Amino acid sequence: MNTDLGKLITNADLWKLVHIAIGILVILFIAFLMRRAASRYVTGSVERYRVRKVIAFAAWLAVILVVIAVFSERLATLGITLGVVGAGVALALRDVITSVAGWATISTGNVYKTGDRIQLAGVRGDVIDIGVFRTTLMEIGQWVQGDLYNGRIVRVANNAVFKEAVYNYSADFPFVWDEITLPVKFGGDYKLAGEILNRVATDLLGEYVASAKATWKSVAQKYLIEEARIEPMVTLVANDNWVEFTLRYITDYKLRRNTRHELFTRILKELEKTNGRVEIASGTYAIVEAPPLELNIRERKSDG
Repeated sequence: MNTDLGKLITNADLWKLVHIAIGILVILFIAFLMRRAASRYVTGSVERYRVRKVIAFAAWLAVILVVIAVFSERLATLGITLGVVGAGVALALRDVITSVAGWATISTGNVYKTGDRIQLAGVRGDVIDIGVFRTTLMEIGQWVQGDLYNGRIVRVANNAVFKEAVYNYSADFPFVWDEITLPVKFGGDYKLAGEILNRVATDLLGEYVASAKATWKSVAQKYLIEEARIEPMVTLVANDNWVEFTLRYITDYKLRRNTRHELFTRILKELEKTNGRVEIASGTYAIVEAPPLELNIRERKSDG
């Protein structure tokens, strides 16, 4: 028993494992101290998050370097064995490996970053964390109307960036186009109605238009894309019941619902000032005259 214990203690590989364990403990302790210092001295939440990510990445890299340094003299002899084992591991853990590759693509390819609003694997939300294996989203929509948080935190595997389209609402152009429709009664002052919609949208969204124009210029320089109309646009179409005005406008991607609320509030106030010249239409139904109905009643006599 003592002989076996002596062989185990003097085994070179065992001491190498001890050295690796000590090195990992030292690295983790240093990373812990650095995270505490970052929480104390870095004030901004975004900067603090990025510093923590850099510290975690540096710690993992240091662990890998320690392992390589300890077993460096044996890497050549283990090359063939590691190749065979690695092939089996790669096949068994292909989803994990592709998730790591997805993380590298996200980090270096400017696919999205923390704070962006995206749609990934059918989930819409704001990116609150990008891990090595998964992206964490604060979900919006579903049972909640509008682009508002519903309270669910969703984690999506990073390999989804290779399988499905990634919709980014805030990457290069943090604005979205939206539309509202307004039904107006026939016989009203259509010109006045269009002027009201245009004036309200211009007054309310002027700051967005100026900022969006400058941003669109940089987007047009980066991508092959045609010019787009940034200013509000009013169009109309007549149907069987009313004249329908459509107001197309641009707004901040996070303020879409609030912008609709403010637009409708101001538009309704302006329509009240027209004294009936412009009135909102509602569904009306006309009963079409039915063809005359002829009844032929025959009297049935009883045999009694």
